[in-house]
Amino acid sequence: MKTFLVPTDFSETSKNAARYAANIAKQYMDVHIILYNVSDKMATGSDSSPVEDDNHSRNKIMVLALESIKNDLSNITSCKITTVAEEDSSFIDALERFSRHHSVDIIIMGITGSTRLEQILMGSNTLKIVERNTCPVMIVPPLALFKGIQDIMLTSDFKDVERTTPIKPLQKLLSLFKANLHVVNVDDEHYVELTDEYKAERSKLEVILKGYNPQFYFIRLFDFVDAVNQFVEDREIDLIVTIPRRHSFLGKMFKTSYTKKLAYHSHVPIIAIHE
Repeated sequence: MKTFLVPTDFSETSKNAARYAANIAKQYMDVHIILYNVSDKMATGSDSSPVEDDNHSRNKIMVLALESIKNDLSNITSCKITTVAEEDSSFIDALERFSRHHSVDIIIMGITGSTRLEQILMGSNTLKIVERNTCPVMIVPPLALFKGIQDIMLTSDFKDVERTTPIKPLQKLLSLFKANLHVVNVDDEHYVELTDEYKAERSKLEVILKGYNPQFYFIRLFDFVDAVNQFVEDREIDLIVTIPRRHSFLGKMFKTSYTKKLAYHSHVPIIAIHE
């Protein structure tokens, strides 16, 4: 059974991510969804004394709110759904600890924010949990609608792929979705033809991805994000898989200067799997 951990702050974007997770579970079955909320450990009064009644009441509200989301998801899928409400001063620390302790397979999160601008920008909590390298993280854009996962795009810089490719997590993910696999390299240096080095790295990737029938693409465009978005549109990609490194795909895609471009393609979720 696969375990999907779905953090929620009860915003519309987090609820949408929960619905997306439920639709995945409906299609692929044998999934356990954990709806997870973290609130601050302790509220205090004006004299800094604990307000225990307020904390108890707040916890009851969180539990009821989680149950409400659970009931909504139960209309989508019949898979096992549990709710967890915890108190901790650090959302990221609590999420990482819970994920490791419960051997979570995928964390599924929305793009959070109290304003429309903040929702368009990548939520800081989402980026932080990606950086922790706890497990694969699916980032679900606020307008994403689940239409099945038939085509997956894997981005690669074709550099030292044997060392930098997280083989087991990647293979587990591909085995779950059983989708068409498109391996894409975007080269902004406009090579006229593939170098011997690229051909050698491609051969290594073919061995790693043996059994998943990958198709390889080399795109010669200067703007990385434009190239990715155009490929997503042309090939009707349902999911982007990336292996984030410093100054690589994830860093490039979610710089503020790229935000408006990505917003036009906000229906495509991204899964980050660390090397």
